[in-house]
Amino acid sequence: MTKDYDLVVLGGGTGGYTAAIRASQLGMKVAVVEKKELGGTCLHRGCIPSKALLRSAEVFRQTKEASAYGIDTGAPTLQFAHVQERKNRIVQTLHQGVKGLMKKGHIDVFNGFGRILGPSIFSPVAGTISVEYENGDENTVMVPEHVLIASGSYPNSLSGLTIDGDYVLSSDEALHMESLPESMLIVGGGVIGIEWASMLTDFGVDVTILEYLGQILPTEDKEIAEEMEKQLSKKGVRVVKEAQVLSETLQKDKGVSLDADTSDGKETFIADKMLVCVGRAANTDHIGLSNTRIAALSGSIQTNDFYQTEEPHIYAIGDAIGGMQLAHVASREGIVAVEHMAGKNPLPLDYHHVPNCIYSHPEAASVGLTEKQATDRNFDVKIGKIPFRAIGKAMVYGESEGFVKVIADRTSDDLLGIHMIGPHVTDMISEAGLAQVLDAAPWEVSHSIHPHPSLSEVIGEAALAVDGKQLHG
Repeated sequence: MTKDYDLVVLGGGTGGYTAAIRASQLGMKVAVVEKKELGGTCLHRGCIPSKALLRSAEVFRQTKEASAYGIDTGAPTLQFAHVQERKNRIVQTLHQGVKGLMKKGHIDVFNGFGRILGPSIFSPVAGTISVEYENGDENTVMVPEHVLIASGSYPNSLSGLTIDGDYVLSSDEALHMESLPESMLIVGGGVIGIEWASMLTDFGVDVTILEYLGQILPTEDKEIAEEMEKQLSKKGVRVVKEAQVLSETLQKDKGVSLDADTSDGKETFIADKMLVCVGRAANTDHIGLSNTRIAALSGSIQTNDFYQTEEPHIYAIGDAIGGMQLAHVASREGIVAVEHMAGKNPLPLDYHHVPNCIYSHPEAASVGLTEKQATDRNFDVKIGKIPFRAIGKAMVYGESEGFVKVIADRTSDDLLGIHMIGPHVTDMISEAGLAQVLDAAPWEVSHSIHPHPSLSEVIGEAALAVDGKQLHG
């Protein structure tokens, strides 16, 4: 038996279920195919559980520092099993919420593996979906007018560093640790590696980061990366840059041992466990791309600005197309794709308007071009930079490290980028994102009245500093 739909979404992660909801709002008959749980990586193996653990680590660290605020708490004790229980409750609650959204939108959900079929008796074009079930039930065949591939990604590894779940972990396995190791070797100093390093060191774990490049957070502004390294080092994290891991030297025996070539020569690193954080790969194997004309590059599906593939009725979004592997990006891509299917003429997503957030301690956030990117594009840049120590609320809050950096074009006065590191910047970055969307100049940002005392004052001051007009700092 076949089922007809206006849209079938392959993947029930953040991008997939958001697109399904928007399609339902536009009057489409929609189905979502998800092999695991609705909510995908973000809800179950990424954004939400990791931030729940980061919050517990933050509270533990702040409790240990309470005496600085005149509060004597004694020596706090970490109950990691309770930390995990709290994380699981949050995930379960949000999971039920996503299920409720599917019911509200009258969206059919199929818990199985969706595969794209080529032209067949069901349809003269590729795009029929066959849903396979682990329990051996007969496949469900769906004939949609449109298909949206939102199949997500999985953690990458390095040759020779096979993830075993015991000694060598990806972020997936690390989220389910029943107890904390005394020491952790983290391979990779990107966003995921930095967040885990911050969390683990706040929990009391001895952390070493091995980063292949000469800068941690290689996609961020150099000054942000340098400040992050400085602050992590003050907390006890050892950061080794330009470290080439010699994976053939990995040994596992009641811990891990690994050699790496560093600027100081070959060095052996020893820890209880190793966490491999070297990016994520598009999860596009075995979904039937070979039955279509869809082009893929290193596993990432190629699309146009509206996320159409070489099969015009088949679209793809999120981690499956590479690019900015962020949940909020996948959601917006899904909305653009669905509105394009419906003939609503959406505007393409401008990726320079997308905020990046790092939920470590300290937090970091950015939108737009880095200073290097701006100069490489031949902009004559002018820069305003204000430290948090110039802001009264930061002193009151007890976190005055870090700064906000505003980059503008000297000729046009266009805002090119805003970069932040310090307290609560992942919340404050939305103002910078709005300024980018509205094509604001720094003077316009500075004319927005920021309440006093507030952390957000640092944005207005940094915008003034672009032209040397700051009042503080």
